[in-house]
Amino acid sequence: MKRRDALKNTALVGGAAAISTSLLTLLQSCQRQSRLDWQPKFLSTDHAHLVSSLVDAILPATETPGGLDVKVDMFIDLVLEKMYDAAQQQEIVTEMNQFNEKCAAQFGKAFHQLDSDQKKTILQEEEANAPKFNGSVWGFHVGDQKPVGFVRSLKSLAILGYCTSKEIGKDVLNYDPVPGEYQGCIPFSDVGNVWSL
Repeated sequence: MKRRDALKNTALVGGAAAISTSLLTLLQSCQRQSRLDWQPKFLSTDHAHLVSSLVDAILPATETPGGLDVKVDMFIDLVLEKMYDAAQQQEIVTEMNQFNEKCAAQFGKAFHQLDSDQKKTILQEEEANAPKFNGSVWGFHVGDQKPVGFVRSLKSLAILGYCTSKEIGKDVLNYDPVPGEYQGCIPFSDVGNVWSL
């Protein structure tokens, strides 16, 4: 499957979930900020390196822009600051530290210092061992959701930020603005059947 097709499929799944206006506002604020002057709001320098490296490993630039090109790491930083409560923030900090400790134990370095093969190995291990998301109906998970682990949670946030960014939404995914163009005076025969909704 090509990356573009995978992104479209992921966007369909993600689009089923209701996205709050505050998340979209956070994403828009990231798009206006230059990467050169980015100062993380929540993440420490080490954690910002970790998140940026994970975003780049999960959504690398190919023929389409990568996650860092559309500032997904900056989006994640704002989500962690504005949308997580103090207990959730402490939990994510602990999980980031544990993840970097695992990388150091296995390869002697933090994640952002690993080469691409080492990063791939760690991510494949995390993916294989983490619980999966429950199925969903209309964007709501079915049943009690077990914690899915740091990497899978961050991956989910990264894909959300990526697929809802303006550049990807308009230039990579299909874009059909709603309500669309207004045509006030057209023949009824051009409309076809009456719409059900």
